[in-house]
Amino acid sequence: MKTALKILVGLIILLVLIQLIPTDTTNPPVKKEQNFADIYHPDGKVLNLLQRACYDCHSFETKYPSYASWAPVSWSVRHHINEGREHGNFSAWTAMTPEGQQSFLEKSIEEIREKEMPMPGYIAWHPEANLTSAERQVLINYFETVLKTYRK
Repeated sequence: MKTALKILVGLIILLVLIQLIPTDTTNPPVKKEQNFADIYHPDGKVLNLLQRACYDCHSFETKYPSYASWAPVSWSVRHHINEGREHGNFSAWTAMTPEGQQSFLEKSIEEIREKEMPMPGYIAWHPEANLTSAERQVLINYFETVLKTYRK
């Protein structure tokens, strides 16, 4: 019993200590000239869908939930956000090549259609991101419209 108690105390101390390791939850500023929404001017419905389902991982407009301040969960959240921004970032749209932009839109259409995005694990914690079939189709149609501008 003493060993189990020592292990428990050690784990508690470790959990407390790892809270001292900071996780950056600041967002870089959004520059209008680089921002997808300022370039393509999606209507209010599309913009709302993007903000609800995409922006936390694919923009500089991430809204960090309260659980994102507790290690080790904070590390996982930060990793997912960094990874999402690497795949595509609506706030740094012009930083991607036109080929990268097109590829991101094509991949987004595929993943929205297959219900791979938003990620099921994200939806579990953010039910507002759970898009209906009709909402998914709105985003797909919008991205397809934007893709046509690349094929002129």
